[in-house]
Amino acid sequence: MSGSLDPRYARPLDETRGPQEPKATPPRKGWFARLISSLIHTRIDKSTWRIRLVALGFAALFCVIGGRLVYLGMKPETQSLRRAVYEAVSRPRPDILDRNGEILATDIKVMSVYAEPRRIIDKDEAVELLTAVLPDVNAAELRARLSSRKGFVWVKRGIKPKEQEDIFRLGLPGIGFMAENKRVYPNGPVAAHVLGYTNIDNIGIAGIEKYLDGQGLGDLASFGLRIKPTDLRPVNLSLDLRVTHALRDELEKGIEKYKARAGAAAVLDVNTGEVIALASLPDYNPNNPSDALDPMRINRMSVGVYEMGSTFKAISIAMALEANKVNLNSRLDARENLRYGGFSIGDFHAQRRMLSVTEVFTYSSNIGTAKMALMVGVEGHKAFLRKLGQLDRLVTELPENANPLVPRNWGELSTVTIAYGHGLNVAPLQAMMAVGALVNGGKLIKPTFMMRGEDEARAEAPQVVRPEVSEALRYLMRVNAERGSARTVDVQGYYVGGKTGTAEKSIRGRYQKDKVFTTFMAVAPADKPKYLFLTLLDEPQGISETHGQRTAAWNSGAVTGQIIRRAGNMLDLPPRLDLPMQPFPLLARMGFGQVVPGPKGNL
Repeated sequence: MSGSLDPRYARPLDETRGPQEPKATPPRKGWFARLISSLIHTRIDKSTWRIRLVALGFAALFCVIGGRLVYLGMKPETQSLRRAVYEAVSRPRPDILDRNGEILATDIKVMSVYAEPRRIIDKDEAVELLTAVLPDVNAAELRARLSSRKGFVWVKRGIKPKEQEDIFRLGLPGIGFMAENKRVYPNGPVAAHVLGYTNIDNIGIAGIEKYLDGQGLGDLASFGLRIKPTDLRPVNLSLDLRVTHALRDELEKGIEKYKARAGAAAVLDVNTGEVIALASLPDYNPNNPSDALDPMRINRMSVGVYEMGSTFKAISIAMALEANKVNLNSRLDARENLRYGGFSIGDFHAQRRMLSVTEVFTYSSNIGTAKMALMVGVEGHKAFLRKLGQLDRLVTELPENANPLVPRNWGELSTVTIAYGHGLNVAPLQAMMAVGALVNGGKLIKPTFMMRGEDEARAEAPQVVRPEVSEALRYLMRVNAERGSARTVDVQGYYVGGKTGTAEKSIRGRYQKDKVFTTFMAVAPADKPKYLFLTLLDEPQGISETHGQRTAAWNSGAVTGQIIRRAGNMLDLPPRLDLPMQPFPLLARMGFGQVVPGPKGNL
């Protein structure tokens, strides 16, 4: 019956379907599933706390998102702009001073105008107004920059005060001004090849400016360190601004007078290796270095490599003296031309007789010098030149240094020609280093553009020739100034010694008799050497004053003499009224005769 219990199952029976099976117990839900279920399957009378919980969650999420949007809209944009500004502003650089504290390079503050493209409302209007004030700004390029999605772009670097005032009056949103550092060189082109220059971001591109970046200045900026100008100590160079100006002025006059293509000159302290003055013309103005990459405006003292002509004979004779192959009394046969390898080698001032070593130097005999080199031999010649630093690249603070051009197949013929200055191309500053060692007592001191004391320089310098050989070279150079080819440099009161050098230029492998390269080296004073002077002229011409002659004695020697006259007092070399009566005591003790100055001295 309906509603009765079946005693077998103890549960109600469906009269039509029979007894029912027991239902399976559903699995227990996890806490997360129960939470979701409770939020979704709600009863109105029990949902108040759930609604409040959901509302509270949404409110918290809205606050987080809203706060983040405000943060992104304000704070990060400011930080990003500041970062871009700092990276864009020219980094400060230390002042560069000469040895007397005179400013050679410094920073000044200039104003630049920039834009924040995202804040500019009407870009076309902004371009039109800005280019009206700054007519040298390309309108199309400016429009492209303002249309970018960047937060910071330059409009123009280094504007004038009047331009800044006019742009300020425009009142354009998104246009601002920034003070940045600009490198200036108060002396214009004076010492340009030593100082080098920087780009618009104040990064060193050449010369000492590039060297300073390589010494860690660039690393400080690349690491993001904020450098203040007051944090940087000035850099004192070995240059003397006064001497450099005088040297450049006299060189410029000499180039014009002798109608040369180019020229260069330098003054080297032979006891410290300091470069006191250097000029290479034509040069450029580092304040506007647009011409700096012109091949005619290279630094001929360190980048150019040349055959140094007869100035190399000083090295060759010193080599023979150091090897004890000859002494000052030795005599060499110069009666006939030297025939070697199908070539005939003669002398420009041929004497056609036996010559002493002193006469080989004063008459600049190719024959006598070549024979001395052959006495030493090819390998000995190579070793001596390598010891004097003539076969390897000279390394100084200037990044611009060239490798010498050395013969591929160096045999006896190469030794013969190199002995008198042909067949080996070196940088003039490199040759100065070698001759400086030959006159300073025999110490090979590398040139430097930084200030350095004599004790420090000599402590690191190897001895390359004996002191008596050094004195012999000074003696030879002095005799040459008294009665040889270097008479144009015998400035009264300075006791100068010198050596000329004239080399025919090699163009496409052929020597051109009508194109010469002249060099002149002078040491002052010859008895107690302090400074070595070098002047070179590229393709000087014969003029009426030189009787049509274009060899070194007539042009580069004359220019060197003028430099010594003008710069002597600046170099603390006042003229001496009483010249030394026994300037070369080692030679006298070695039995080479009484050596006294003047045209009547005993040779």
